[in-house]
Amino acid sequence: MQVLKSFFIAFALYSQIPVLRFPWKEEDMKYTFCFFPWIGAVIGGCVYIWNRLCGIWGIGNGARTAVGIVLPLVITGGFHLDGFMDTMDAFHSYEPEERKLQILKDPHIGAFAVIMLAVYGLAYMGAFSEIQDDSLIKIVCLGFFLSRCLSGIGALSFPLAKRDGMLYLFADRSHKRIVKGVLYLECGMCMGLMLFSSFGPGLCVASAAFLSFFFCRRRCEKELGGITGDTAGYFVVLCEVWMAIAAAAVQIVLKA
Repeated sequence: MQVLKSFFIAFALYSQIPVLRFPWKEEDMKYTFCFFPWIGAVIGGCVYIWNRLCGIWGIGNGARTAVGIVLPLVITGGFHLDGFMDTMDAFHSYEPEERKLQILKDPHIGAFAVIMLAVYGLAYMGAFSEIQDDSLIKIVCLGFFLSRCLSGIGALSFPLAKRDGMLYLFADRSHKRIVKGVLYLECGMCMGLMLFSSFGPGLCVASAAFLSFFFCRRRCEKELGGITGDTAGYFVVLCEVWMAIAAAAVQIVLKA
């Protein structure tokens, strides 16, 4: 029963997908991170189906790209993008560590959040519009699963910047040994599917994901002393745009 409750908590917290609601207890949170990547599976499935429909119905690349970018935001409710924007405000404040942590809690939007949101949107749109090959689209769609596997692993492995907040609560209540084992297994399974879809491109996209993983860890420890719930969202967003750029680069090389 705890496993089932953890599934519902994961989907209720990290997505807008309607699920059963109930009062959360500490013991119900033990396995929540195990199901976090499966929200990415839903997103990837929806994006892939949309791309197939565009091919069948002859929908243009502009609409294909726009909807493909909007779908993850609709399914998650912009949960991770909110963390990305808060983190951008904190990082670009160039204030001391303690002040940056305060900025993360500030509900107001700063100039750098807007600027970096525009940069992210343009980068993602440009990359996604270049990806045409079906195997590359599959790999990018699998990336939504992989980014959340890595985010969960980071939440349970990296030092935390503070001892409060949602990330600390779920990381502290998790059955770390089992959950990390499941996340590693899911990560390996996802990478295997990427490589099976197309070995070279899959390796390039997966490498981009891992580079973003280590980059985010280094930057968060340098800037904040560890990770927070907002920086976990920042990682998911950054990881997915890096994977899209890597896939677009492969597509351009294949066309040449």
